[in-house]
Amino acid sequence: MSESNAEAVASAVASATEAATEAAAGGWRRATGIAGVAIGVVAAGAAAGVAIERLTVGRGMRQKARLALDSAGPYGGLRGNPGKAYADDGTELYYEVDDVEPAAESALTRRRRRLFGRKEPAEVTVVFSHGYCLNQDSWHFQRAALRGVVRTVHWDQRSHGRSARGVAQERDGRPVTIEELGRDLKAVIDAAVPEGPIVLVGHSMGGMTVMALADAFPDLVRERVVGVALVGTSSGRLGEVNFGLPVAGVNAVRRVLPGVLKALGQRVELVEKGRRATADLFAGIIKRYSFATRDVDPAVARFAERMIESTPIDVVAEYYPAFNDHEKTEALAHFAGLPVLVLAGVRDLVTPSEHSEAIAGLLPDAELVLVPDAGHLVMLEHPELVTDRLADLLARAGAVPAAATVDGYGSTSSSAGPG
Repeated sequence: MSESNAEAVASAVASATEAATEAAAGGWRRATGIAGVAIGVVAAGAAAGVAIERLTVGRGMRQKARLALDSAGPYGGLRGNPGKAYADDGTELYYEVDDVEPAAESALTRRRRRLFGRKEPAEVTVVFSHGYCLNQDSWHFQRAALRGVVRTVHWDQRSHGRSARGVAQERDGRPVTIEELGRDLKAVIDAAVPEGPIVLVGHSMGGMTVMALADAFPDLVRERVVGVALVGTSSGRLGEVNFGLPVAGVNAVRRVLPGVLKALGQRVELVEKGRRATADLFAGIIKRYSFATRDVDPAVARFAERMIESTPIDVVAEYYPAFNDHEKTEALAHFAGLPVLVLAGVRDLVTPSEHSEAIAGLLPDAELVLVPDAGHLVMLEHPELVTDRLADLLARAGAVPAAATVDGYGSTSSSAGPG
């Protein structure tokens, strides 16, 4: 996007936020359509940006294409053994467990015994934490590739996916904090992995959740965590991210956005209608801020779009302040000496790869992987690469044999994996 186009986009978003502010004063129905644009911007995890070329395609054609992809796409259909954990405020947190198949388990025993030195080695469990406005299905390809090979836990963060709305948010009107998410992860571990070694994997906000867990429960990390993967995430200074836009435009949006989101969150039904009315623009924003390559599988792009669409505006508003407040750089020290994978897309506009480089700089033994043609949802855009590096981490952590790498489920074709 050229600088002039970027400035035009920033101006458009400023107009959207102005319209939303007007709506808060009473003109909700008039401003709903424009407010939907602002919501799409935030739900994509960015302050602004538009895929302009989308506007030249017939709306009816796009609607038919979305319906076809929704019915045919296999992504997000993997399910495991369900369970529930309860956060310290009573929020019900949903998780699923994929257990090791008996044949694979016998093949792992000797290696685990050598690494952990126990007569009856404890099974390693990999716990996956997803990002903002996503859910556990965002790990679809990695889950499919590892299914039956290693025990995994996939959970939905509070107010996302199948987890319940945050009690503290709904009852007390309190915004979410990253520290709260770290405690939520501890509740999931207590319920789903009460004993044995753990590998923690987090993408974006999920990586921040992992850092918050380490900050609050260093003994857990020291005694039980045997590996960590931090994908497209940051340890702090997110307030400096410009999302690929001119600094002046970003600063203008950032000043008004918290108030706009709070106002929009109080008129959920009307705002969601506005977001649906601007679905085409919303899809363009998601694609710009999720992927870097133009030829990403349309079914994968639609899969990401569906996940983000499912996040209500009031949940978007509850979470937004947490990112500017996030600062967990010192917590990284708890991962020193562990096998650590730090991976990011070089063209990530949401959590720029420089943030991953900074994390790796504080963990000299970590493996740093920068993917040149990848955006924020790198695990969907380049699943084979991400799964391969994750499999290597699990081998180093003793969770799988060194020979266990990626199978056909790492493909981005529409036939990838079981639905």
